Amino acid sequence: MNIIWLGHGSFRIEIGDQVLLIDPWINGNPMLPEYQVPAATVGATHILVTHGHFDHTQDVAALSKDTGVPVSGMYELAQFLFGQGAVEGHAFNKGGTIALGDVTVTLVPASHSSSIVVDGRAVYMGQECGLIIRGEDKCIYLSGDTDIMADMDWIGDFHKPDIGILSAGGYFTMDMAGAAYAARRYFHFDTVIPCHYRTFPLLEQSDAVLRDGLPGVTVITPEPMQPITL
Repeated sequence: MNIIWLGHGSFRIEIGDQVLLIDPWINGNPMLPEYQVPAATVGATHILVTHGHFDHTQDVAALSKDTGVPVSGMYELAQFLFGQGAVEGHAFNKGGTIALGDVTVTLVPASHSSSIVVDGRAVYMGQECGLIIRGEDKCIYLSGDTDIMADMDWIGDFHKPDIGILSAGGYFTMDMAGAAYAARRYFHFDTVIPCHYRTFPLLEQSDAVLRDGLPGVTVITPEPMQPITL
């Protein structure tokens, strides 16, 4: 399995027979140079979206149309993106699980918000979500944009993820201290990868607090387009 950070909250996950693009922000992403976009998206088999904000969805419909790669996510958001020309995958909801070849994806709660600006106003796009991704005998919890929440208790107990990809930049999501607390209290991760940080000056620029807060856990500092092989 290769987990490849595309910067901010965007990932390319090569797992089983799938190449998943998660919230692919490929145009204007400060962490992803334009020349790396083809390598970031080549061979993709599915696009997954966690919520509606521009830094997670603005490129999804066009990328899907250009590549023929289907899109799946929360019902309202997925239906909106299908209406924008995205190839139809699954418009499902929290608790729902879809099979993508050798991989399964389950929508789980997050604590954030979800909207897209249409004609100058924010339009509700269904509830924000995280993802449970299973394949290659591994279970990934990708938190999506979220604060600490009590739902992490049952997510950790029921799904038992061994890999955590956690939003941790603060301001819009939990910060590094919050992510460390959540990981300690609710999960038993072997590996944690922070995201949604370093993109802008108002976000946390270092994961040192997360690393210091999780003794015994492998905390990996991601670098854009550098595969993390697990």
